[in-house]
Amino acid sequence: MKCLIVQPMHEVGHAMLREAGIEPVVCPSPDMQTVARMIPGCDAVITRDAGFSAEACAASDKLKVIVVHGAGHDAVDKEAATSRGILVCNTPGQNARSVSELAVGLILAAMRHISEADRSERAGEKGFRERETYTELTGKTVLIVGWGSIGRGLGQMLKSAFNVHVLVYSPRAPEVDGFERVNSLEDGLKRADVISLHTPMRQETQHMIRRETLDITKPGAVLINTARAGLVNEDDLAEAILSGHIAAAALDVYSHDAPTGPLAETGHVIFTPHLGGATTEAMKRVAVGAVGHLLTALSGKRPETTLNDPGREAQ
Repeated sequence: MKCLIVQPMHEVGHAMLREAGIEPVVCPSPDMQTVARMIPGCDAVITRDAGFSAEACAASDKLKVIVVHGAGHDAVDKEAATSRGILVCNTPGQNARSVSELAVGLILAAMRHISEADRSERAGEKGFRERETYTELTGKTVLIVGWGSIGRGLGQMLKSAFNVHVLVYSPRAPEVDGFERVNSLEDGLKRADVISLHTPMRQETQHMIRRETLDITKPGAVLINTARAGLVNEDDLAEAILSGHIAAAALDVYSHDAPTGPLAETGHVIFTPHLGGATTEAMKRVAVGAVGHLLTALSGKRPETTLNDPGREAQ
């Protein structure tokens, strides 16, 4: 049997495949034209944010399972997979601690203008320290939007390390571990010094951060997004930063042109290239989890993270 590896995976995952008698086939490029060309003859595929298109599904001849290396699965055409009897599953939670830790780092970097200070020093500029305003994180109020494993981890880190007051907005969460739940996003935005987004992309969360919600946000607040780019209307955020209403933002997810567009021109936005789950430790955990789900599917069982119902179990 063969498994197409669309994007890089830690070697521990390759070793697990080989030990199970499955040949890893590394895709030379993650574009779907190349994937469609490489998929014939493969029984399984492991993909990341490149996803898996309807065209790639149509090109497969014996594909039984698509495993997403990570949580986000929007880029996988699940309808096309289902119509061809292909099971789809993901690997959530394995990189949660790494994303939570990055969020802490981004909060501190934004509140202390670390990236801007570095650029100013390298350029030989004078007066940066006196020009900007810096605030401590300790004792502040942080609104965490989305209370999955990443949001929970962040809340616990912030409470124990910085004694922050954590607000949680997550309508679907059955409980919030003793932290204060707010009944609406607006209630939380009015009180928060820091807003950190950790909610999935859904119809109701599309552009949840936009002009109307930014206008009611506490003046001087900082916005962090390590979840999905579509949660934020970037033009509206740029206007709020330029006006001084939002002090700064740090984004690990954003539109393709954001680092050279209006947001970048504000001088108060940090961009990181989707580093949330990119630690060695997280990559190992996700690889082990992804291959584990793949082996479960190929054995004829349904992984617990199955996302579709192709009408039959993987054979």
